[in-house]
Amino acid sequence: MTEERQKKLSSLSIFFPVYNDWGTITTMAAQAITAAEKITDDYEVILVDDGSEEKTQEILDFLESRFSQIRVIHHEHNRGYGGALRTGFRESRKEFIFYTDGDAQYDVRQLLLLADAMNEQVDVVNGFKIKRHDPYYRVVLGKIYQYTSRFLFSLPIEDVDCDFRLMRRSIFDRFELSSNSGTICVEMIHKMSRTGCRFAEVGVNHFFRSSGKSQYFNFVRLFHVARDYSRLWFRLVVRKEGLHAQA
Repeated sequence: MTEERQKKLSSLSIFFPVYNDWGTITTMAAQAITAAEKITDDYEVILVDDGSEEKTQEILDFLESRFSQIRVIHHEHNRGYGGALRTGFRESRKEFIFYTDGDAQYDVRQLLLLADAMNEQVDVVNGFKIKRHDPYYRVVLGKIYQYTSRFLFSLPIEDVDCDFRLMRRSIFDRFELSSNSGTICVEMIHKMSRTGCRFAEVGVNHFFRSSGKSQYFNFVRLFHVARDYSRLWFRLVVRKEGLHAQA
């Protein structure tokens, strides 16, 4: 890509939900700044601390003190993955929003691929994992989750479980998000689709987790996610709740 093609976003908010990702978030934030400078002159980086332990909080505060582009938001208590994303969306101030997780399972520099796919005919550029690098049971459960979600919620994308997304901020004027668990991604994509958002998809690399704690794959959370998932289907598909306007 040429520099002219890369400088194609008017302004950009990048945010990371962070939960004890002390070993990866410094590199992630630095790579976010490097990538952002290649595609826009107006950007911010938001680190949403979702009730992390003190070690991670100290690293986040250090980054905020050293880089003017970085803003840290602390949750006093863990609000779940959905709660962290909702804070990130609410606090983003620029025309475009990009987010991914703070555990370095995705390469932030591939944001350039998403930016290159964004144009006037696209509202959301969604990544999909070219190959998922996780323990076998997570790969299997992830595939089941993807196919089930696409069928039950009529999702228009291949990989709803890929948290590597570039979006226009204005689309969040059409609906509100309510999920606090990992089901927020299904809720978000479903509502985007119902309000007429136009999607593009780009393959991205996925890596093994090297630091931090998953908020998703433990038995207690899986139970809560299954419960929330059923309730979400009833609200969105059966009762068709939750939209401000149809596009």
